[in-house]
Formats: sequence, C-alpha cells, structure tokens
Amino acid sequence: MIPSTDARPVALHAFDPSALRGDFSILDRLVNGHPLVYLDSAATSQKPRAVIDAEVAFLTNENAAVHRGAHTLAAEATELFEDARATVAGFVGAEPEQLVWTSGATAGLNLVAYAIGNATLGRGAPASARFALAPGDEIVVTEIEHHANLVPWQELAARTGAVLRFIPVHEDGTLGLEAAASVIGERTRVVAFTHVSNVLGIVNPVAALVALAREAGALTVLDACQSAPHLPLDLPALGVDLAVFSGHKMLGPYGIGALYGRSDVLAALPPFLTGGSMITKVTLERTEYLPPPQRFEAGTQPVSQTIALAAAVRYLDTVGMDAVHAHEQTLERRLRDGLRRIDGVRLLGDAPAGVERVGLAAFDVAGVHAHDVGQFLDSRGIAVRVGHHCAAPLHTRFGLTASVRASTALYNTVDEVDVFLDALDQVRPFFGAGA
Repeated sequence: MIPSTDARPVALHAFDPSALRGDFSILDRLVNGHPLVYLDSAATSQKPRAVIDAEVAFLTNENAAVHRGAHTLAAEATELFEDARATVAGFVGAEPEQLVWTSGATAGLNLVAYAIGNATLGRGAPASARFALAPGDEIVVTEIEHHANLVPWQELAARTGAVLRFIPVHEDGTLGLEAAASVIGERTRVVAFTHVSNVLGIVNPVAALVALAREAGALTVLDACQSAPHLPLDLPALGVDLAVFSGHKMLGPYGIGALYGRSDVLAALPPFLTGGSMITKVTLERTEYLPPPQRFEAGTQPVSQTIALAAAVRYLDTVGMDAVHAHEQTLERRLRDGLRRIDGVRLLGDAPAGVERVGLAAFDVAGVHAHDVGQFLDSRGIAVRVGHHCAAPLHTRFGLTASVRASTALYNTVDEVDVFLDALDQVRPFFGAGA
C-alpha cells in the first residue's frame, strides 16, 4: 500500500496497480454477486484510505475555522489549509497565490464568467476593464465541451451581447485547427476549451489553441478536469491564463476544486461572490477587497476537503504521474483495440494512432440503447457511465442522444478491461440485436 505522509514523496520506480488496490477498500466489494469492475472514474474516482484518513484526522484533531481566530486550533487549521493550497498548486506547477479554492470545476468556470460580466458592468479596479465585453465581441468554445464549459459562456453572452462561436470537431474526434484559425479573430475576447474531452478522451493541442488566442489578445480558459488525474500537468508551462480542475476526479473528496490563474490575470479580475473573508475594509458605503486568492474565497471554506485533496495529490505524487499515464496508456490501447473487434460497436472519435489519449472510450452499440447496455454490464458487476455525459451537443454532432463510456484510472488492471470486453461482447446477442 501507499503510505500516508505529509512529505512530498519520491515517485515509485515501478508501477503495479495490484499493489495499489488494497488502498481502495471499495474495490474489494461484490456488486450483483460479481467482483466490482469500476470503469467510471471519469465521472468520479475512488478514494484511497490516505485521503479518507486525512479528512477524518483533521475533523478529529484540528477542526476550526481558518483565518478567523487567535486560538491554537484556528492557527493549526489555517496552517493546514494553506499548506494544502501549496501542495495542490505545486502539483500543477503553480505558486500558492495562483490557486483559488472552489467547490469544483463548474464553480470555477462560473466564477470566471461572472467576474468577466462584472468587469463588463464596470465593477472592479481599473485593470478589470481589460476583461469587459462589448456587444459583438466573441467568446469561442469548442463543440466538444462539457456543459460546465459551455452554459456559463452562453449566459455571459446573453448578458453582454457577446457572440458565441465554435471550433468544430472532426469525425475522428480531433479539433479542426484550420477552422479554429478562422474562428478566432480580432473580436475574440475569450477562448475556452477542454484539455481532454470527457467523451472522446483525446488530449487536445493546447499550445496551438493558446497561440491562436494570444495572437488575438484573447483570454484563455482551460478545463483540466480530465487531464489532472491522468497526465503530468504544468499549467504555467501550457501558457493558459486560467484553468479549473475538480478534486473528486483525482482521488480527492467531493465539494472541492481549484481555479488556477496567472498572477496578473487574477489580480485584475473583479470578485464574483462577496461576503466575509475576502475583504480588507468594509464601511456602510463601500468595501475594499483582499488580493487573490482570498478575493475569490468568500465565506466559510471547505477546509477538511482541501486537506483531503492535498492527501490525494501526495498519493498521486508517490505513484508518479508519468507512471500513471504510462499505465493508463496500456489500458487505453487494450480497451480501444477490444472495442474495435466487437461487432456492432461504434467508437466516438476513433482518431488514428499517434493521437494522445487518456484511458476512456465512449461508444454506441447497434440496436441496443445505452441505458440497456449499462444495466446489462451492471448485472455483471461492471460500472460504466451512460447518457450524454453532460456533453449533449457533442452527441448531437455524432448523431446520438446517448452513449456508453468506460473510463479507467490508476487502480484498474488489464484483467478488468478484459472482463468488461467479454461482457460487452454478450450484449447484442442477449438483446437479440446480433446478426
């Protein structure tokens, strides 16, 4: 098992998923009389004992409000809270002051969209004017986005008179970079895109998109939810202005995520939520705000969750993200190769070899509804996601309303992928949909 430790450990030299599985108690259970095969980590990951223990230990021994008290418990809690910020920031190559705690990626994206809306209203310091939108200005997103990186921009466009434009996706799941060069132009003010699609699993060309946005003088916003748990991630090196990720997808608890921002960008953004803990001075007439990151952390923070997320990051660091990525590449190849061999299975975004991916695949089974596929697999103890995966426009692009998604994590094994493939091969005959 991986030990729980407060130090930033050295990565393991060899990766053995079977050695990790004992840290995840839930993987030992039976589901419908079968050993659990959990292939839904793109929705939420399982949690190792070290993460659970870290949260329980804080609530048992140091529980107190942070940044608010002079007593010992408050001081200890505040130190742990800020140490967690430094740990998580370091995991993505950032400085602590560049990391804002949020309740998740959706909250982080809404924070950015509403902050830009406030800048458009003239709120914030004079530097905030750089984010103001005028009618006819453009917000560019891709056709492959999760609703969390689409709906906030729809709302912002509706409030400001800005226009939404879209980078198309090819049939093989890759983005149309040639089209992107024409979509991103002189009226573009924001370019928001996902690092890895939660449906297609393809690692998108961040550098190329950032270069196009920078040439236009546009703000870049990255959804890193599906990359942070699976790839070595250095957000400053990627060159994005802002990025979000979610704790519960990277072995951490629910209710915690983070917004990364370049220091100059965060310093200029006006706040979205206001209240206690984010102010320097309040009178009956006006308020002065703290600098980032506290400016964006109004109210009581999810302290125990931040500490548990830091434990998750230490766990991933112990394993080593290069090792995690290499292992999941093995699983991804096994998964896709097997899916291609099953009659009636159509992969969404089946890009050619050489396109970098994480270990997930979404597919359609001819003649069988996705929900029926999911229930059949569940009867064999196999957990997958069915539906549109909060990416309805992408499914429409591929002529579907729903698909089945299998997604892996560091604790999955090749044997589990084979169990899944064997069960899936029985689906069409079971429902009488085979040839």
